Amino acid sequence: MRMALSVVCLLALVLLAQPLLSQAPAAGGQVNPMIGTSATTVLAPGLNAVPDYRQFNLSPPAQKIPEGFTPLFNSVDLTGWHASAEARHGTTPDFHVVHGMILGTQKPLGRGGLLITDRKFRNFEFYMEARPDFGNDSGIFFRTTEGGAAYQITLDYLTGGTMGRCISEGGIATKIAQGAPPPAGEGRPPDPGLSAWKREEWNSVRLRVEGDAPHVTVWINDQLITDARDAQNSAVGGMVAGPIALQIHGGPSRWQPGTFWRWRNLAIRELQ
Repeated sequence: MRMALSVVCLLALVLLAQPLLSQAPAAGGQVNPMIGTSATTVLAPGLNAVPDYRQFNLSPPAQKIPEGFTPLFNSVDLTGWHASAEARHGTTPDFHVVHGMILGTQKPLGRGGLLITDRKFRNFEFYMEARPDFGNDSGIFFRTTEGGAAYQITLDYLTGGTMGRCISEGGIATKIAQGAPPPAGEGRPPDPGLSAWKREEWNSVRLRVEGDAPHVTVWINDQLITDARDAQNSAVGGMVAGPIALQIHGGPSRWQPGTFWRWRNLAIRELQ
């Protein structure tokens, strides 16, 4: 009787262990501590085994910039750029690099800021591609101070905003001859920059600056948006060479929680 009971127990143990022993080792599978070999993780019906993504070491996508331009962003980190410690819209913006692009947002909500080139530029063409979430206000500054007194190319990606216009920022008294936009209202014509912008897609912006009293030309997706000239050099201290900056606008009414501006393929071509 005792021998028969022992045989039954032994058979029961064999049957319980059989599912574990019958699993063939799989590449990328998890090691089963009960049997000491690599085995595919058992998932819910209909789901495939999860591969071990530690095997991948992918580089960011290759940059695509116009011929004759030099990259301003290496797609890996913010070398060559710095966040302003003096910007009036805020000094703690969140700029970081992921998947070969720069992501920017307010931090904390309501506080913006500037990401500024370490180098200064005089006569140049600046190129970038951007894909923002709607409802967020940004801009390109040139001949900027650390505090953000500059010429600005508007990128007000929100209802009633303008895209690609050249205005003054931070109190400089520019006399750029492009006229004021018509007042907001039912009869206001569509903004040409917003009309050229492709929502939920990558868009190209090209800015050309020439002359001490700058002649400013802006294209969005290869469409001419602005061709204007200042009557004088209105930059702070009469600077004719200055940094370029990307703006995160401050204030909760100009930014939507949980959203971002995205930039890639930033490049420069310096002119004579």
